[in-house]
Amino acid sequence: MSKSSKAAQYILRLEDARCEGKWDDVPELVRKVRKHATDRLCLTTTAETEYAIVKASQKQRPESRPTTAVSTEDLEIGQILPRLLEAADGENTSAQEKFQAQVCVGWLHWTVGEYNLALVRLPEDLESELAQFDQPDGISEWSRVCTLKAAYLKANCHSRNNERVKALAIFESSLGSLSYVWSGQKGRKQLRFWAELFLTEYCMLQAQALERGEKSLEDDNALAPFRSWAKYWEVSKDQGAPLGGGYGFRGAVPRRRIWNEYYAAISAILQQDLPFPTGYVNATNEASARNQLRMELKKVEAAYEGLLLNEIPFPRADEERQEVESFVTVVVRNWNVMSGRSWHEYDIGPGGKEGLSRGVLDILYRAATKTFHSTAILRYLFTVHLSVAEFDLAFHALDSYLDIVKKGKARVDKTGHPEPSLDDDSTVLETISQAIVALCKYGYRDVVERARDLGVELEQMLQKLPAPLPNTQDTNITTLDEETGDGLILHPRIPSRVYALSWQAIGLSQAQWSRTTYDTTVRTENQTKAIRSLQKSLSSENGNPTDVRTLFTLGLLLAEQRELTTAIDIVKAALMSHKRTGEQVFDSGLYWRERSLIPLWHLLALLLSARQDFIMAARACEGAFEQFDDPTVLFGSQNLQGSFRSEHLNEVEAQSENPGAKGLVDEMDDLEKEGIMQVKMTQLALLELLEGPEVAVNASHELLVLYTRLFGNLQQKPPAAAKSMMEVPKSSAGTIRSIRGSIFGNRDKASRNPQQLSAVDSGKTTAPSVRPQTSQTTASFSTTNPAIQVSKENGGVGDSRRSSRSGSIRGRSESTTRRGSLKKRRDSSAHQRRAASSGGAPRRSSIVEGEECFTAIGDGAAQERPESASWSIKTNIPSQPAFPKGRGLLRFDSSVPSIRGSTTGSGNLLWDSLSSPNPLPTIQFPADQVKRQRQVVLVKVWLMIAAFYHRSKMHDDAKGAIDEAKKLVDSLESDIAKDASGSVTFRNSGWGGKRSVEELWADVQSELGYLAISEEAPYVAKSYFEEALMHFPDHPAAIVGLSNILLDIYSEVLLPPAAVPDILLPNEDSTNLTPAGSDEHKAQTDLRRTGNFPALPSTPLGLGGAGSNVAAASPVNKTSIPVYKSNGVPTAEELPPPHKAKSLPLVDRLASRDRAYGLLSGLTKLGTGWNYSDAWFALARAHEESGQPNKAKEALWWCIELEEGMGVREWSCVSINGYVL
Repeated sequence: MSKSSKAAQYILRLEDARCEGKWDDVPELVRKVRKHATDRLCLTTTAETEYAIVKASQKQRPESRPTTAVSTEDLEIGQILPRLLEAADGENTSAQEKFQAQVCVGWLHWTVGEYNLALVRLPEDLESELAQFDQPDGISEWSRVCTLKAAYLKANCHSRNNERVKALAIFESSLGSLSYVWSGQKGRKQLRFWAELFLTEYCMLQAQALERGEKSLEDDNALAPFRSWAKYWEVSKDQGAPLGGGYGFRGAVPRRRIWNEYYAAISAILQQDLPFPTGYVNATNEASARNQLRMELKKVEAAYEGLLLNEIPFPRADEERQEVESFVTVVVRNWNVMSGRSWHEYDIGPGGKEGLSRGVLDILYRAATKTFHSTAILRYLFTVHLSVAEFDLAFHALDSYLDIVKKGKARVDKTGHPEPSLDDDSTVLETISQAIVALCKYGYRDVVERARDLGVELEQMLQKLPAPLPNTQDTNITTLDEETGDGLILHPRIPSRVYALSWQAIGLSQAQWSRTTYDTTVRTENQTKAIRSLQKSLSSENGNPTDVRTLFTLGLLLAEQRELTTAIDIVKAALMSHKRTGEQVFDSGLYWRERSLIPLWHLLALLLSARQDFIMAARACEGAFEQFDDPTVLFGSQNLQGSFRSEHLNEVEAQSENPGAKGLVDEMDDLEKEGIMQVKMTQLALLELLEGPEVAVNASHELLVLYTRLFGNLQQKPPAAAKSMMEVPKSSAGTIRSIRGSIFGNRDKASRNPQQLSAVDSGKTTAPSVRPQTSQTTASFSTTNPAIQVSKENGGVGDSRRSSRSGSIRGRSESTTRRGSLKKRRDSSAHQRRAASSGGAPRRSSIVEGEECFTAIGDGAAQERPESASWSIKTNIPSQPAFPKGRGLLRFDSSVPSIRGSTTGSGNLLWDSLSSPNPLPTIQFPADQVKRQRQVVLVKVWLMIAAFYHRSKMHDDAKGAIDEAKKLVDSLESDIAKDASGSVTFRNSGWGGKRSVEELWADVQSELGYLAISEEAPYVAKSYFEEALMHFPDHPAAIVGLSNILLDIYSEVLLPPAAVPDILLPNEDSTNLTPAGSDEHKAQTDLRRTGNFPALPSTPLGLGGAGSNVAAASPVNKTSIPVYKSNGVPTAEELPPPHKAKSLPLVDRLASRDRAYGLLSGLTKLGTGWNYSDAWFALARAHEESGQPNKAKEALWWCIELEEGMGVREWSCVSINGYVL
């Protein structure tokens, strides 16, 4: 072998030794190269110097970083440096070897800590230096290593001088040096070493610069170092040398730290809703920017989680796993953003939001295996299980959470040593508050007691904690924190936001329990407590006086208490709050303020209708939609006329990202959509009041069109009856309007009635003289009704039925003034007490004297009413001034100067903002349950339409609408029968359910009963009511309808049907087997004509009674009532044959009366019937028929109070979930 061949061989072996890091072989190879290639002085000197640097660095402590400076004595720099400089200056043949020598000089200065000299000696422009080499393909691997080394050393020198931006610029300009690494060729040890060192330093510097604000995440290259690191990770895996955890080299940061910084950076972009950085990423047109962000986040999350869980063992008793808890905290924050209203299903990708939540649950359960009793993980499990509608698992996690927290807090109080892994007081209070809101919003009757218990527990915790931080901007507040002897604060003061949320949850639990309890005293006490709790939540000192949820709950609770003036003031205060139209909060979505105010507009409409301001109530319904300014904002540019569209077109439209075709309703959940439906139903109820049921029938088609727009196409084709809805005779309402014209164009309604128009223009409203006839108008066939009669919407069926008897007791004056005037008519004893059977103690004002009511009342919000109450419904009383027509009802100016903070006039509250809409996550119900909930809404719509029909005497059309409702309930019943989970039954609607199947059947049968009454078939109606009570024994409408029939039977207003049916002659005249001239026929005719019925005995409820009383009440007509013996019971011989009987036996009639009393007495004790005026009116009649006039008067006075504060529909229609907004 020639000398040149040996030299080439030894030079190649030296290259391999340097690239593989075999430094022990370098001295011998240098000697052989010098021997056989004397002209390669620069190469051998550089390799010899590199060997010396490596050996000197290896003498450092093993735990020290490789960047620690080496002493000049250990390296003998005074001898090495001159030789290396001389060799580099004398090299003229090989540009690569000279470049390597220059890098080695800089490395030598850097190693001994001479960083400024290192910057001078290192090449200035690495890319240009590399481009000067003759053959790019012939660039040696060690030259590439030197390029990465030089870039790292220069950047490190700048970073040591706190010049991170310059260092990052060097790294960014040198990223092209990694092209050889990305090429797929497996690099050797030193190339991988310096490439990883390069990327590690780059990523850590970027993280520090982002943390200090020197770099912005809005930069397109903000994630460039982290993406390069991820690419290096993937390339290593493809090359068969996957990187593991731990440290990449001695003394460096762990590899999972890089992934941690990457995950923190991309999470910050997500949480701050920053533009997606496109630098160093392969962007595709197939996915949106959010979808790409989601996919990148998922990859980083998986990589970091895998390293974290593999490297961290289960903790010992004295250890904490802070990194694991920090990781799951960021995961849940990211999940909160992506599962919120601002992100859509197509942004997330396959699986949607439910798949996202399931993935987070998996992460939480895996993280739980590396922690011990982590309260944070249990709290997150409660929240995420809640979001996927797994309520049982969620509250199991909550039980475990509360158990650990209680024991931990007791342990801290006893020992005086805080535990870092234990949640602080404000977090615990907030979690319990969320649980109470979830129970009240989605729970059924059985879990309301659990909410009450949590509320009691929450109140006890608040009493033990120090006073909350005041609601002020001043940060220099003297704290009252309790410090231990070591100066530790065990219970810091909670912020005012948490204090307000806690009292809001307490008030919710108390209000919900008052609606559920059977005890009248407990109900009144809880209602008062709930009002006080909500007032504390709205406190201007420690609470949140602008929280729309608390304002809504308090307003609704006061409305049920008939405190109409205060309730209207509260609702107006919320609506007057300063807001910018179209404002978007990232977590809540676009127009979140306006969307959250829709139930408040609805509540205002009902409050105004309770004060007989029906025109203003209709304007309030319009205001709920006009606050969006343009109909296309709410409904989009889609066709609102209800035309049929195929499923294919609907799917294509759902996947379209064109914002112009979609409206806000496409982003709303089903609860918000149902709220819009309820506003529309209230509009139609007001329309019926103002213009009659025939006009409401014409407009009822709009309900189906609106339902189709909100929830999709109807599942079943409209029958012939539905077709007739669109073809009913036109009335003063004109032609049928579209949704857009109906919701946004009702201002011309007053123009159809000049009297109403003049009333509106003059600032006054005129009530219609008589309410429209309803199903209960003919419920009683008596011609001697009590003198005082009331009207109230039916409380069982979700329609606009109002029981309009012969007259309405409600005048035009303000409620409290009327009530005071009415009470003057009562004697003193009746004013001081209420009979026990009437179901409650005398009502007292819910606003306790001496307490502040934290509400804001605008000037002119409530006009003073005349002191004397007028009973004439024709009298015009000044009402609310007409609102500006150009903006709709109550478009309040935020600059109203005089706003009072309390009823005492102390303090000035500026209502300039509303709180964020919802403390709970968005609940993703299963598709089957969503379908059932939407069917329930549709059942309500059909039953309301049926009520319009039968009040318009269109009985066939009413039956058709009821048949549609029956088909839907049948479908629901079959679906639930197939449900194998057991979470939903016929009697239990389950979590988030609105009404059970049995309740829906009761609604349908009850509506059939009232239809039969309208058709003057009382016994058919009785059978329908009986069947309704078999399905749901506490159905209010069925109980009232059946009780009226039973009382008619008792008083013989309703005679038993003939045992032998009449014969129908060809001329359609009926015959009666009783001769026309007989005494029996005359007596029956006189009895029906005059209504002069026998005075029946006044006996105690039951069947007991003295025989003398029965004997004293002898009938006036011997032909209609048989003769009784001394014990009051006729013998079998004295009972007439069935075909001759003209009345029921007394025992049967007493049983009917007592059954009616029992049903009504039970109903008025329920949460659904305590304020149901129809039930109290029927109960008063039962007392009267039983000879108890005092109790009848008490019930009638209570009925009057209820009627004075009753809206056009029941209060529960405002909020589908109890008192929760």
